[in-house]
Amino acid sequence: MKLKTILEEVGSSRKELFLANDPLAIPRCFSRREDREAAAFLCAALAYGRASIICQNLENLFARMPEGPAAFIAGFDPKRDVERLSGFKHRFNSGEDIACLCWLLRRMQEEAGSLEGFFRAGDDPASTDIGPALTSFTERALALDVSPLFGEKCLPPNSSVRYLFPSPAKGSACKRLCMLLRWLCRDDDGVDLGLWAGVATDRLVVPLDTHIARISRLIGLSKRKTPDWKMAMEVTESLRQLNPHDPVKYDFALSHLGISEGCSGKRGARCVPCPVAGLCTVVP
Repeated sequence: MKLKTILEEVGSSRKELFLANDPLAIPRCFSRREDREAAAFLCAALAYGRASIICQNLENLFARMPEGPAAFIAGFDPKRDVERLSGFKHRFNSGEDIACLCWLLRRMQEEAGSLEGFFRAGDDPASTDIGPALTSFTERALALDVSPLFGEKCLPPNSSVRYLFPSPAKGSACKRLCMLLRWLCRDDDGVDLGLWAGVATDRLVVPLDTHIARISRLIGLSKRKTPDWKMAMEVTESLRQLNPHDPVKYDFALSHLGISEGCSGKRGARCVPCPVAGLCTVVP
């Protein structure tokens, strides 16, 4: 259980430092539950690329929503509000993509009564993991009527909005959606938000990004080389040996060994203070 002790200590002692360099810091800036939930969806959707750039662009995005993200989404009017997002850009996604995402989130709320209700409508609590629910969520989200934005009911096949809705059924690790569920479903521990009570934490899957994939291979959590859904499941199963009821508890500490601590997978000066150096197989 040495790894468990290390990760729990890292997560506890470096929590504030890591959170300051994480998109999750932004939803936590809002005091109202509904704003935290809405902000979490937008932040997770754009959580790809360098953390500092992600946070910078998210601050730009939320500055365009002075009424708060929940009110902006609930009252989103394509004829009025697309212009407010004009000029926004984050790597592959434009302001028009975010406008579509806000419209889809509004439609989810209207159809199911809440964002949680929309997600849980496709979830079977008896399923051993959250994969089937993610597939259902993506399929149903992409089937919503987008005619007020595109003039046709269906989202165009080449729309970059589709990048925001990956699916395990297509092999994707679904890092951003898995991270969103970690944020929402785990109890508020000063990092995660604890907003949803209906999805058990033992069914969550680790948000597999490049950092988690690399570090997991180095410390023996996975032997797979491709960072896909199969690898995410293998890493989750390894972490389940540390904590059967909450395997993704260790995601935050592991990912920030790369994001904030700078692990590159190569032997160097950063390895000396690394808390998992004694378990790491990296070669010179």
